[in-house]
Amino acid sequence: MPRAWLSLGSNLEPERHLRAALAELRARFGAIVVSPTYRFPAVGFDGPDFLNLAVGLDSDLDAPALDAWLHALEDRHGRRRDVPRFSSRTLDVDIVLFDDLVLRGPGHLDIPRKELAEAFVLKPLADIAPDVREPMSGRTLAQLRDASAAALAEYARVDLDD
Repeated sequence: MPRAWLSLGSNLEPERHLRAALAELRARFGAIVVSPTYRFPAVGFDGPDFLNLAVGLDSDLDAPALDAWLHALEDRHGRRRDVPRFSSRTLDVDIVLFDDLVLRGPGHLDIPRKELAEAFVLKPLADIAPDVREPMSGRTLAQLRDASAAALAEYARVDLDD
């Protein structure tokens, strides 16, 4: 079964939506690996801070099917798609890596996600998967983190009580 590495974020009632998303991921996929949760400023727009975390899971779905399932998860938690792409949201879940797959698919399905260069994705993901390699560069997530601004900045950890 392929291993998927996900990025989860929310800035509207984030504790509630992230806890619920983790429960649904566990119910559907079984055991998951969950990073610490961090507080990050909104990127691309002015808005409340986001809570972000990463998840690793083994998926019986291929990448497009998993992406569709994750969009349905977002929708179940009130994700609005009739607003600007960069805006506040109840839940945002993206496939960042899917084994060593490189894919430019329908919609916004890009693996690896370009947001992997952003601290809000890279920091939590490198916490739980430091030795996983980004397939295009061949560098580990720890190497990418250590070479980025994410290595220098301090981010507040948040306890979700999950």
